[in-house]
Amino acid sequence: MTELTPKERVMRVFRKEPVDTMPFFSGYGMVVMPAITKLGYRFPKIHTDVNMMVQSAIESSRMFGFDSVAVPFDMTCESQALGNEISLYEDSEDILYPTIPEKIWKGLDEVDIPDNILELGRMPMVLEAIKLAKKEAPEYAIGAWQLGPFTMAGQLLELDIMLKGVFKQKELVEAALDKISDMIIKIGQAQQAAGADFITLREMGTGTDLISPRTWKTLIMPRVKRILAAWKSPKVLHICGATDMIIEMMNECGADALSVDIKNTLAESRQKIGDDALLFGNFDVFALPCKEETTVEEAVEAIKVNIDGGVDAVWPGCDLWPAIKEENMRAIVKTAREYGRKPSPAVGRLS
Repeated sequence: MTELTPKERVMRVFRKEPVDTMPFFSGYGMVVMPAITKLGYRFPKIHTDVNMMVQSAIESSRMFGFDSVAVPFDMTCESQALGNEISLYEDSEDILYPTIPEKIWKGLDEVDIPDNILELGRMPMVLEAIKLAKKEAPEYAIGAWQLGPFTMAGQLLELDIMLKGVFKQKELVEAALDKISDMIIKIGQAQQAAGADFITLREMGTGTDLISPRTWKTLIMPRVKRILAAWKSPKVLHICGATDMIIEMMNECGADALSVDIKNTLAESRQKIGDDALLFGNFDVFALPCKEETTVEEAVEAIKVNIDGGVDAVWPGCDLWPAIKEENMRAIVKTAREYGRKPSPAVGRLS
């Protein structure tokens, strides 16, 4: 059997062309501490130094056999570029992602996106990281991502402002989401121009455990469709939380693949969207590779269940938590490779 490079495997899957085996990749953070430690870096530094960011992502993939490299790792880049201070926790030895202690916008009417957003904060660094990753690791598929407009709004305003506004200030909410959507389109296009091989729209905070299917259809779906229509393929739509009730609407948004979280029922999703749609998911990013009590055997069995659920790629339900147990992570990837040699619903196998 022909053995493909990681990039060949990923890009063939997006085209629904036969591959040698199940790809194991992600469109968002898959950076792990064994790689960061090997490089001699500290976790807070990999978010603000372009070389450390890129080398950490590449080394993570090389150490454990991932098929993609994705940057950045944190969700505060755009918020910082728009004027919010971030906390990097540089004195901590714990794994703490950057956060925004206080948001400068206190109301929906304050949302204002400057024309030069790509020049502000760490935005130039992220674009440089994509270019550098493509140069340093041409054998990998380079992934970029953007938060969806509702989820991004939660990085720019307090989330309760958005949730309450849906019912009390709908026009202001829609105006804010439209401005944010324009920004997401612009940044995503810049990421693709920088060399990203695929891009993921992460409308994470819009699962049906937070937003009703009716609200999703009227408020979220039109903007998701507009963003995806403005980006080139390949493009993935990811939503965290419960998506069983909206998976068919997700499939109508124009993405080349759908990515789901652990609260999703894979078999039900596959039945609803059919065998021709690409479905990525959805292993538990903490319980399987990180949780102390999880044995290698349990992790292996869970990935088999994942594949049997009808996925076309083993793909994490969210950002991979960096503090992995190496033996579990290696077993997870090995299982995807070996158990995934059978065809998936939408993608055949090379003979």
